[in-house]
Amino acid sequence: MSIFPRQRSGSSGRRKSAKGGRLAVLDGLRILAALMVVFHHYVGYGGGTKPEDSAWGKPVDQVFHRASFLGAYLWTGICLFFVISGFVICMSSWGRPVGDFVRSRVIRLYPAYWFAVLLTTAVVTVWPLVRQPLPSEQVLANLTMFQEGLGIKDVDAVYWTLWIELRFYLLFAIVVWRGVTYRRIVAFCSIWTVAGIVAASTKWPVLDFFAMSQVSSFFVAGLALYLVHRYGPNLMLFGIVGISWILSVLYTIQHQKDVNPYLGRVDLPTWPAVLLTSLSYLVMIVVALGWGSRIQWRWLTFAGALT
Repeated sequence: MSIFPRQRSGSSGRRKSAKGGRLAVLDGLRILAALMVVFHHYVGYGGGTKPEDSAWGKPVDQVFHRASFLGAYLWTGICLFFVISGFVICMSSWGRPVGDFVRSRVIRLYPAYWFAVLLTTAVVTVWPLVRQPLPSEQVLANLTMFQEGLGIKDVDAVYWTLWIELRFYLLFAIVVWRGVTYRRIVAFCSIWTVAGIVAASTKWPVLDFFAMSQVSSFFVAGLALYLVHRYGPNLMLFGIVGISWILSVLYTIQHQKDVNPYLGRVDLPTWPAVLLTSLSYLVMIVVALGWGSRIQWRWLTFAGALT
């Protein structure tokens, strides 16, 4: 297959597995990624800034023993989630105008997010065991989903990922506005990867704000893998995925080193986190090649929606 496949107006230019329909396997992977992060926070971390300050009243390794070792690495569920996000956003925005793209993101994210913010605020107000509720003006700022950009604390610490997702949507909206095509996606992936590398080396805040040098590789990999799913594999696409994997591994190693002190175990090796990140890539490659298309269990759609 050529590196730049011909664009066709009909469905004949698509691979059979890419026609319409929902990939239930992605819903299953979404809920798996979410449960991995939940397991990390409760079993591997415990919620305290120090091990002895965890929600369990003592270090998690004394509560969960060997399970806490696994939990220390399951933050990598977010790596899988970001790759899925790149794949799904590319798939769902194909052939749609930018207005529909923006509307779908707002409808999909904000109602559930508002509910979560208000529920968390209510719980910590009535039952402030782990953390104190934020002032009302900060809660209102959280409802915009732009609180991190405003320098305001999150109602729930895990919302840092939404700020990253929002910036990804903003960047990708440019592609959607111009019209999503194979060539434009490849160009977007290439430019974003180079921008991330430059931002990491120059430490220019404005560039890094958009380039998101630490995590952009996951989204880029997801975008390229959707092109593999839609048009079939070629060396260029797997080259993009390969470079993204290397950058993702470098991020994983550094992030695990940063996380270890909060877990109270600074000597934890980084290779399990690298293994889990690599498995995330491998699983998504399997999905991109169409090998998971036969998985159509209805409950997976509901499970994925919970995320």
